[in-house]
Amino acid sequence: MERRDFLTAVAGTSLALTPLLSKAQAKSTPSRNPETLPMNSGESKRYRPKHRVGLGGAIGLGDMRKILTEKEAFELIHTAWDEGIRYYDTSPWYGLGLSERRHAMLLSAQELGSYEVSSKIGRLLEPDSGYNHDGWDGVNNFNYFYDYSASGTRRSIEDSLHRMGVPSLDMVFIHDLSPDNDDMGENWKEYFQTALNGAMPELIKMREEGLIKGWGMGVNTIPPAKAAIEQSDPDIILLATQYSLLKHDDALHQIFPLAQEREISFVLGAPLNSGYLAGNNYYNYHYGAPERIHQKREQYRKLAKELELDLRTAALHFCNAPDVVSAILPGASKPEHIRENMASLTSSVPKEFWDEAKQRGLIDENAPVPS
Repeated sequence: MERRDFLTAVAGTSLALTPLLSKAQAKSTPSRNPETLPMNSGESKRYRPKHRVGLGGAIGLGDMRKILTEKEAFELIHTAWDEGIRYYDTSPWYGLGLSERRHAMLLSAQELGSYEVSSKIGRLLEPDSGYNHDGWDGVNNFNYFYDYSASGTRRSIEDSLHRMGVPSLDMVFIHDLSPDNDDMGENWKEYFQTALNGAMPELIKMREEGLIKGWGMGVNTIPPAKAAIEQSDPDIILLATQYSLLKHDDALHQIFPLAQEREISFVLGAPLNSGYLAGNNYYNYHYGAPERIHQKREQYRKLAKELELDLRTAALHFCNAPDVVSAILPGASKPEHIRENMASLTSSVPKEFWDEAKQRGLIDENAPVPS
């Protein structure tokens, strides 16, 4: 069977993979009901995930910045499930396959329909003994190459299904096709043209076939996301680092209105700017932040202290406020990070915080805030 026919053959069936855990082993009583977390109405013309909060699979499960043992990874992802999270986002790029394999420790044993999952295309993996990329700690034994063609898209999704032990993906994002990708730089436009002629029509076809529910770009900058909306027919954009308490003006004015016109929604990655708004010293995947960003965080901290508020709580609620946003994806490297995030999302922020933040010029006057 050819790779491009594989997905059609398995649609509606389960892959013949042995799960890492039996269903009995994987089931546990949730400490938090998923229905208590923010939800979407399901009334949108285009696909939106049911759950407005998910788990980003790069920082912890991909061994970014820290090596997790398999026991620690198991505890991390099962804590997410127990805390009510039912949307999981990953990528072949995260840990060069490691994050997807670790998702299998949970998802392969769950009933189809009890969770939502998104992964990405654009990089294909190939065995390379001892290879280690600077972005991922540890030795992962896989190298990568770019492929945004139609056939590469089908192959990438097939590979992801095998690694995760699941029969289908809800959402697929075209990954890192962006000028901030060091492998591309300004050549991103050439890769974009390949995707425009290859990956995008193929994903539209897969959506029409019912193999996926929605697709879009998964990027850290606005230009490629905007270009995809203008030149193709995406449903949902994973936009990371571009909308948070610390930086939101460009997204708010340059791309949110365009997406809203076409009923396209956003999943926001890095709502805490890689944990910077939660108190650590990493900003957008790198150690340290520009001075203006540091000073802005200090102003927010001062305001939050005045109102006896956890800044993390305000940051997560701010990202979840716009109608054009369908989900947020905070990452985590420890179970307590997940518990803290979920506690924030089930609490509230006083109106005084939003009023004062806008008055002090910290938040754009037109930015939506929770009512």
